[in-house]
Amino acid sequence: MRSLLLLVIATFGFAGCASIPVVDERQLLQEASGTRTIRVYGVHGPLSTRQAGRVLARVAAEAPDADALDRHLAVERLVADSPLYTGNSVRVLRDGAQTFPAMFRAIEGAKHFVDLEYYTFQDVKSGGQRIGELLEDKSRAGVHVRVIYDAVGSLGTPAAFFSRLRAAGVQLVQYNPINPLRATKSPNDRDHRKILVADDDVAIVGGVNLSTTYESAPRVLSSDSGTAGRARDPSTTHPVWHDLDLEIRGPVVPDLDKVFRRHWREQNGPPLAPDDAWPQHTEGRQIVRVIASSPARLATRYYATVLTAIRTAQSSIWMTAAYFVPTHQELSGLKAAARRGVDVRILLPSHTDVPEILAIQRSYYGGLLRAGVKVYERRTGIVHSKAMVVDGIWSLVGSSNFDQRSVLWNDEVDVVVLGDSTAAQLRNDMRSDMQHARRIDWKFVHRQGIWQHLQALFWRLWQRLL
Repeated sequence: MRSLLLLVIATFGFAGCASIPVVDERQLLQEASGTRTIRVYGVHGPLSTRQAGRVLARVAAEAPDADALDRHLAVERLVADSPLYTGNSVRVLRDGAQTFPAMFRAIEGAKHFVDLEYYTFQDVKSGGQRIGELLEDKSRAGVHVRVIYDAVGSLGTPAAFFSRLRAAGVQLVQYNPINPLRATKSPNDRDHRKILVADDDVAIVGGVNLSTTYESAPRVLSSDSGTAGRARDPSTTHPVWHDLDLEIRGPVVPDLDKVFRRHWREQNGPPLAPDDAWPQHTEGRQIVRVIASSPARLATRYYATVLTAIRTAQSSIWMTAAYFVPTHQELSGLKAAARRGVDVRILLPSHTDVPEILAIQRSYYGGLLRAGVKVYERRTGIVHSKAMVVDGIWSLVGSSNFDQRSVLWNDEVDVVVLGDSTAAQLRNDMRSDMQHARRIDWKFVHRQGIWQHLQALFWRLWQRLL
């Protein structure tokens, strides 16, 4: 898929090339200082200033530095243009083994509508059932089933699968078709989002595609050898894909469905039947914000949020990245954080579906180590996660990679979660992954030969397209 995408981009040339936006955090801090009230919503709508203050004070009490949290929230409010929602429950889902069953349960439980938006949309299975069969059954039972899928990401999906869904009444929209006569955007622009919303009751969002690559169960894995990354189960030759999703219940769920509906309209989907507003319930104590990024609408929302989190970190930054191709500001921010004593840890893949990325990510190791950043490469499986935890209180999970393509070209969706519960779940998962990882040291860096350095130089010229 990546090779095809690069070919399409090369065919159309570099017309419309974009440059990485420069985010001035100092200016944002100045603009945000005391100028805007942070909006917090609950099950009955916006909270009063006093109610919002109590909610944020609770979170601040869990944070190591309340002032840093206040500064970050103020700037994030300025760039995110979306409110905070309190009263949510958040559950971390690991890999396809946990995510697919949760998805199938959400779809099975839907009584009114199911909205799906995925870069890769295939007829995956869970517990012996295919998602196509499940969606067909729900549609025939009167549930509104709507799907947006990316034309490039789902290129390998058989046309017969889509025909079967349409025959059952499922509504489908192909995002930015490859055919130039039907294309709605530049061939660079792709829908990289992964969203499932059922009845405004439950949402699942993160990095897991509806792709058969996630059907490989994370059983006992081989050691760091020529077969690293593959399950020992002889019935499969697929590498295990390690990824993260969040299952969210509570008042923020309808906000995620608004993201889906906006995309549906922009891609000229059939008119949507109005879905009734279902009563919302408090499901937990987590505070969640949705950040929908698009080159068409302030592409820096996700980017500025990440930079702000890095710059305001006081004690720790733990992150995992599938494709580590940072911008200059991101790289500088991580190094600066480590130099001021922040515990910066980056978990990366040592095996990947895009080999060019390995040469690029490894070219940054020397500078990161000099700054005091701890870098890990997971030896087994393919790391596809996109997550960050700052100061044990602020978490980010979504579809955005830590690369330049996610900033410049892709439509993405990410969620920020405030609360030590979700942060603890994510840190535990990262800590577990680090136990299967090699910590990068100077010996590893010096082993990279001239050929690896030449590869890195070449692919860094193309890094915005990878």
